[in-house]
Amino acid sequence: MVARRRVVPALVALLVVLAGCTGTVANVANDDEYDRTTVTVVDERGAELGTVDARVADTYSKRYTGLSDTESLGENEGMLFVHDSEGQYAYVMREMAFPIDIVFIAANGTVTRIHHAELPPRGTSESELRRYRGTGNYVLEVPYGWTDDHDVCEGDTVEIAGDY
Repeated sequence: MVARRRVVPALVALLVVLAGCTGTVANVANDDEYDRTTVTVVDERGAELGTVDARVADTYSKRYTGLSDTESLGENEGMLFVHDSEGQYAYVMREMAFPIDIVFIAANGTVTRIHHAELPPRGTSESELRRYRGTGNYVLEVPYGWTDDHDVCEGDTVEIAGDY
């Protein structure tokens, strides 16, 4: 079997959703205010690579807050950011309690960029936060290392349940 070519750096990075248990999102402020959806990633052959139960951040306020009010996530949990249109976006690790993988997704479902976002050093000001940039209509934040654990690469396809 031929190993899949990695398009993303092999080492870790950081941003908006992680943790390490299965179950529901732990200690999430106002969790009942979020719709949920199932997000599935498939490779070029259509083989399922992984599925995530995601809270949907589909308003400016929810996108701005992101996972900053979340203490942890289960291993297959995350947040799906839904933008009004496809474009260039930048995400930061604002007041995050844990590192995450940040996955940018085009309107057609193609993974366009993956970042491994680590926590910034304590005391980092808002203006000094690293910007994780990418192009897409959606951004999926999952536990740190989730994309590596599931062999998710740029060019794979994301399927989102519902009308998002």
